[in-house]
Amino acid sequence: MELDLSAYSVRTDLALEAKEMASGPQGGDIPGVHTETSQDDGDMIVTKMDVVSEEGAKAIGKLPGHYVTIEVPRLREKDSDLQDRVATRLAQEFAAFLQKIGIGKEAKVLIIGLGNWNVTPDALGPLVVENVMVTRHYFELMPEQVSPGYRQVSAVAPGVLGTTGIETSEIVQGIVEKSKPDLVIAIDALASRALERVNTTIQIADTGIHPGSGVGNKRKGLTKEFLGVPVIAIGVPTVVYASTIVNSTMDMMFRHFKQQTSNTGQIFGMLDSMEENERLQLVREVLDPVGHNLLVTPKDIDQFIEDMANIIASGLNAALHDAIDENNVAAYTH
Repeated sequence: MELDLSAYSVRTDLALEAKEMASGPQGGDIPGVHTETSQDDGDMIVTKMDVVSEEGAKAIGKLPGHYVTIEVPRLREKDSDLQDRVATRLAQEFAAFLQKIGIGKEAKVLIIGLGNWNVTPDALGPLVVENVMVTRHYFELMPEQVSPGYRQVSAVAPGVLGTTGIETSEIVQGIVEKSKPDLVIAIDALASRALERVNTTIQIADTGIHPGSGVGNKRKGLTKEFLGVPVIAIGVPTVVYASTIVNSTMDMMFRHFKQQTSNTGQIFGMLDSMEENERLQLVREVLDPVGHNLLVTPKDIDQFIEDMANIIASGLNAALHDAIDENNVAAYTH
């Protein structure tokens, strides 16, 4: 009998991290997964990943599709100029992403802000909806007064199951049936395996999204198959599991001591020879029964989440409306 050890795998919603784990320490190629990485002045690392086969999808545990990851390690330094540049880069990458998957300039867009606005690490989606430019009502009520360069955009934050008592996917399905958009953009908080990527990374994917994925809830997803229209997901990791932090800390300790001595076996005993997933399983077996496998977020999350929401909203505004110059979105960021 084959054991299902998925519960003990490192928890991440980022395709880039999933690929890194599948590649191993040597970073080898994975059949069916094509990646291209570029770096912008040392501040931004943009990785474009295409998962083109079922074999590649199974290897990294992500659905076939296109993924773009923008990493900005300095983003938490509250540098407004850097935030403006990230918003501009996001606008450019998102516009290119739309073109790549065949979404035209006239396509009607529905933006869904997933998450709970009462829980700060989960409030990214609702905050983006507050800041994004909505135009559908103008097209409906006074189309002759709409200037060229704008498209129909509507936005809603449907809340969470615990607040509404209704599955988020069912709410969105009803809105899609009535408003008939050509594209759904779903924004949600994610989970990362690395603290340094929390609130510094943006992922774009055309594989849809599952509400609650950032906190490990598996429910009906917002996908093209379910909604009948293409779904682009934009996610930002805002949390890390405590067990992942403990496991990463142990890794850093092992690496540190191995630089000092080759006799690490006497220091760490059997832990030194265990595989990463085995160590993570052990950590979770210790933390789960006492309720200590917490979801951890940085103490400055209030400011981080607002900054990320502004960056995403202004980037989307520039990418969706030609009338907004995507090379200068500073006016739409603050």
